[in-house]
Amino acid sequence: MMIEIILILIFSFLLLNYIYFLSNINKGLKSFQFDIQAKIPDEYISVIIPFRNESNNILISLNSLASQNYPQEKFEVIYVNDSSTDDSYEKIINAKKPINYKVISLPEFSHDRAFKKKAVSYGIENSQGEIIITTDADCTHNQNWVRELISGFDSVTGFISGPVSFNERQNLFSKIQSLEFAGLVLSGAGLIGIGKPAICNGANLAFRKSVYDELHGYHDQMHLSSGEDELLMQKIAAETDYSVKFCWSREAVVFTQPNENIRDFLQQRKRWASKGLFYKNKLLVISLILIYLFYLGFPVQLLLSIFLSKVFLISFGLSLISKFVLEYIIIKKGANFLFRDDLMKYFLQTEIFQIVYITLAGFLGVIGNYKWKDRNLKR
Repeated sequence: MMIEIILILIFSFLLLNYIYFLSNINKGLKSFQFDIQAKIPDEYISVIIPFRNESNNILISLNSLASQNYPQEKFEVIYVNDSSTDDSYEKIINAKKPINYKVISLPEFSHDRAFKKKAVSYGIENSQGEIIITTDADCTHNQNWVRELISGFDSVTGFISGPVSFNERQNLFSKIQSLEFAGLVLSGAGLIGIGKPAICNGANLAFRKSVYDELHGYHDQMHLSSGEDELLMQKIAAETDYSVKFCWSREAVVFTQPNENIRDFLQQRKRWASKGLFYKNKLLVISLILIYLFYLGFPVQLLLSIFLSKVFLISFGLSLISKFVLEYIIIKKGANFLFRDDLMKYFLQTEIFQIVYITLAGFLGVIGNYKWKDRNLKR
């Protein structure tokens, strides 16, 4: 009987913590201003695009960016080849490009991780911009993307996170991914809204080069294979007086490709999960651990209801209903912004899928290595 009470108290604590977390995200989302008139800042802009083996996407990326509604003399685009083994480098180097576009190759270096950080850093080293934008070679962009993303920069802004969405496909798995990914983007936006930036996406962000230099770039992250986006944002928020913003604009949304299959999806999420324990903000690390334990509690409570007591079915049900209701409220805010409203009919399938994958990927991301861009990487 005592063990049941202790376990129920633990699950109740994890539930209350998760409710508090989601309530803060919802509060943060309410703080954003919409439809602000975009403006062109005085600073010169450099868009950095690292790529490796993007033969199917590289020219689509080029065509997308070449149509930017932004003064050509005010920005440059730098593609950084990260040791591609296909013909993506040949395609981009031989393609017709605007005069402010260039392609460079990352020099060979002896390292077993941090490849993307090296590529982005090399692009920044060879850039002229006072504001750096990063995106990926498998993304497409609205013609007003640059204008909208950087419009929030002022004298006190050091970093702007932008929205990312998936290109829509007809299969169920891509629809589930679209909703689940929207939840991550909205969570990141909400945390920025309450002044506690934690997650963002390197496919759509901008920061001041002077701040990047002041913090010595990614020098303290080279032991990690991923995390250049979030870790830089967190460092700017914690170690400088500059503010971090989220750009809530439909025209600033960057579109990328959903994963083709479950295997690729898990590899991606293992890579994302692998950096969480290395955040410098230990309160954030504790918060992430508690959230993971909340998700782990779902299968554990089901097992306990079978082998110990049916009372755990009640705690399981309360946790599930609370999660569904609060996350529905949050994800609904992304309708017709990050995804079409009709995708909400896949909400229940997405919620169940999320519980399964977070429980699995969170564990594997901490203990294991992963594969990315045909590379077997260490955490």
